[in-house]
Amino acid sequence: MHRTKNTSKERTSKYLVGKKASLKKLLCIIILTLSLVGCLKEKTQSISINGTWESIGSGWILNIKDSTDYSLYDVTAVSCLPNRKASISEIMEELSLKNDTLSLKKGVITYKFTKIAALPEICSAVQTEDEKNDPLYNFEVFADNVKEHYAFMELNNINWDSLYTAQKEKLIVKPTEVNLYKILEETLEKLNDNHAYLEASDTLYAQLEAEEEEVVVVEEETETETEIREYGDLEVAIMVADNHLQEVMTRDSKLIRWGKLTDNIGYVQIMAMWLHADLQIPKELIEKKGYLDAYVETFHKMYEGDYIKKEVDAVKKIMDNVMADLSAMESIVMDVRFNGGGQDAVSFEILSRFIEDSLHIANQRLKYGNALSPTLPLYIEGTQEAYNKPVYVLTSPQTGSAAEAFSIATMVMPKVKRIGSATTGAMSTALEKTLPNGWSFSISNEIYMDTEGNIYENKGIPVDHELGYSRERQTFFRSVALDLEKDKIDILNALEATQTD
Repeated sequence: MHRTKNTSKERTSKYLVGKKASLKKLLCIIILTLSLVGCLKEKTQSISINGTWESIGSGWILNIKDSTDYSLYDVTAVSCLPNRKASISEIMEELSLKNDTLSLKKGVITYKFTKIAALPEICSAVQTEDEKNDPLYNFEVFADNVKEHYAFMELNNINWDSLYTAQKEKLIVKPTEVNLYKILEETLEKLNDNHAYLEASDTLYAQLEAEEEEVVVVEEETETETEIREYGDLEVAIMVADNHLQEVMTRDSKLIRWGKLTDNIGYVQIMAMWLHADLQIPKELIEKKGYLDAYVETFHKMYEGDYIKKEVDAVKKIMDNVMADLSAMESIVMDVRFNGGGQDAVSFEILSRFIEDSLHIANQRLKYGNALSPTLPLYIEGTQEAYNKPVYVLTSPQTGSAAEAFSIATMVMPKVKRIGSATTGAMSTALEKTLPNGWSFSISNEIYMDTEGNIYENKGIPVDHELGYSRERQTFFRSVALDLEKDKIDILNALEATQTD
């Protein structure tokens, strides 16, 4: 085909037209891009931590004002009670916002919140003292918390509707403060909740004591029975460490003791996963209430996240000393047989010294209403110079709560073997709540699972080598305390047997 040659003027004209079209297209792209960026920026800016947030599980509402202050409320269908009010700086490091979900980390648990329009109207209601102290109203607040958050109705074969009706009828017949206490206490017992507690006022306890003093029981003494010695967990633990350690290395620590079990085997006894922090407790408070009660009262006044951090920081220093002393040992025994629990974060800090990389160790879900929260995976961040030789964890039926979080984590640690007997089976974190009258209580609202989804509530974490410990507390304690040398021999024989399994 013959093509007519374009003149220079025609080529220039076409070039300019094409150039204008390209510029116009480029300008449109720029405008569109800027518009999108503007929209995204506007959308991002519209998501703020300020406002009102409702937790997914746990029954909390978090209200953040002007990025300066926050208020946390305990909420049920019939109540809204202030939990804590403080500067936002107290929790800012633990807050994160992604899309429309606010996360608040406390210890090892990350709680999720979604935004709501405003505080429920009930949070603005003003109650009289009579209303706050009404036994039936307090029962309803308690009952709604149990119904919404108790995680083990099905596991423990609880018909809540039937139990609720029966307990309420008892209170209607006799709606007194003392009867309320007895009914709430009985209800928690019937739930078979491993983490339940109820704490009332000093006035109420005085009334209960007065009632007991009015009851006089006359018994004929036939013969004098020999009293059987009862032992405490810390008492037996101290006896064990004193007997088993051939070389004591413990320093600057009361509840974690360590040294050499033999020339080549290290031994670390962890008596509790709390009580390690220096909370600057006033001496006068200790003299008035005793150290344990003073400790509890002090940390309850703190923000929970700050308190847990202090526990972890204290244990970090202790574990630095432990690992410096025992890192050359051919193996290490970790004894948590007498450890009733404390903070999971303390357990994780201790175990981090035996993990090289980040390790997925368990999963959690929270109960709320008829639903469960999304699965929350739990990880332990390792350390660069982790101990990578054999580790043996001693457990018993008295190994509970945070010490069980310690135990379940070892199930995915290939160099760790568990020896002794299955743990208590009290895995859930306790959800603490306050009643309108000022009493406090807790229930289990968390389902704790291994990485495969298995639940060990009531059953306990199993062992790799069984030593047949009694599940009756005093029977187990006596079996150890009355023959300490046998206990040590049993441990050493179990280590040898486990090595050949």
